[in-house]
Amino acid sequence: MILVIDDDSAVRSSLSFMLKRAGYEVKTASGPREAMEVVRSESPELMLMDMNFTLSTTGEEGLILLKQVKLFRPDVPVILMTAWGSIQLAVQGMQAGAFDFITKPWNNAALLQRIETALQLTSVAREAVVNESVGTLNRSHIIGKSRELTEVLNTIARIAPTNASVLITGESGTGKELIAEAVHINSKRAKQPFVKVNLGGISQSLFESEMFGHKKGAFTDATADRVGRFELANKGTIFLDEIGDLDFSCQVKLLRVLQDQTFEVLGDSRPRKVDVRVVSATNADLRKMVDERTFREDLFYRINLITVKLPPLRERRDDIPLLARHFADRQAEVNGLPHTEFSAEALNFLSRLPYPGNIRELKNLVERTILVCGKTVLDASDFEAQYQHSGETVRASEKTSFAGMTLDEIEKQTILRALQQYKGNLSQVAVALGISRAALYRRLEKHGITFNNN
Repeated sequence: MILVIDDDSAVRSSLSFMLKRAGYEVKTASGPREAMEVVRSESPELMLMDMNFTLSTTGEEGLILLKQVKLFRPDVPVILMTAWGSIQLAVQGMQAGAFDFITKPWNNAALLQRIETALQLTSVAREAVVNESVGTLNRSHIIGKSRELTEVLNTIARIAPTNASVLITGESGTGKELIAEAVHINSKRAKQPFVKVNLGGISQSLFESEMFGHKKGAFTDATADRVGRFELANKGTIFLDEIGDLDFSCQVKLLRVLQDQTFEVLGDSRPRKVDVRVVSATNADLRKMVDERTFREDLFYRINLITVKLPPLRERRDDIPLLARHFADRQAEVNGLPHTEFSAEALNFLSRLPYPGNIRELKNLVERTILVCGKTVLDASDFEAQYQHSGETVRASEKTSFAGMTLDEIEKQTILRALQQYKGNLSQVAVALGISRAALYRRLEKHGITFNNN
């Protein structure tokens, strides 16, 4: 049954007639009170809901109703109906849990397609749930409703309450840190520390001091006691990011604490106990690294009792409009900018891009386009111009022959060209290379690259 909620009797009649002809059972409600009576007494499969009612033209009454509906029926998809001038209101509704929105006047064929899609996706999500529900999961800042992401969230809902070690795999920029945080905040350790460690940024010589701590005088520069990351994470969760970058000799030291839950502080031979849950992440093929003997097999099995594989953005394109709107809203909030809207052509353009840099690339593209264009409504041409600009460095490097060079030499030369092209602006260099600023800093240090960031 589909529930139609609108204070305009003509709209209710028109939608009811169209939906019944399409084979759906329909009920209608003229306002929030009547709608909640239906929601409490029956189980609609989908709701079509207007955002403005007679008593309110701001949409506040519609948002309140939406939140009430989601409390009673969190799994029921809600499609919002609003005028074109109230798109921002619809976006607020999406953030509050709506599945989609349409603008009045609507196209019957397009609306029926959206209804069919919503019902199919809801059915898939319900079938994927085993003893857990994504509706009960604290998603933190994870944005998206695609089938691929739903499967990941269902896995998290099942494994989070346990103490099992988790290995999160996926390409760079897919949001592995957010998934790690979701595991923690949905676990029994949620009120305890969540300590993030970027193993790719810790040198071999500092590994023990960073991870296990040191006593004053343990080595030349140890001028004071230092608490290590494992001790900081005691009773909570430690997130070992980029574990595939960990030096082979350091893997042995890490393995001991993971196996025995004990460690020794540098300068103090007394073993210390620690109670931590380990969540690791990598974009490397650890199985291949094990075969090549660059990653310890015993450590590999220790960290991946449960493996969560994140899909690249190109495999969850249904989430791109939601992510783009989220990044636009965050940009407006952080920088005090007016709200930015996207034309249908703009969203269509964004949804077709290849995204080798995944979510991070989409975020950078949206934020850069908003800042550069300074418009409240962005079209496809705005994004296309900025997308072409970000690809200049890559295209320039493709024209250069790297014959006879090692991978490290190729990486160094590419970074040097990008630094020259963007005059040392690290933010622009990172965007052009499709990596984070932190990853760029590590590579600068790795290759001994110095520069003047004027």
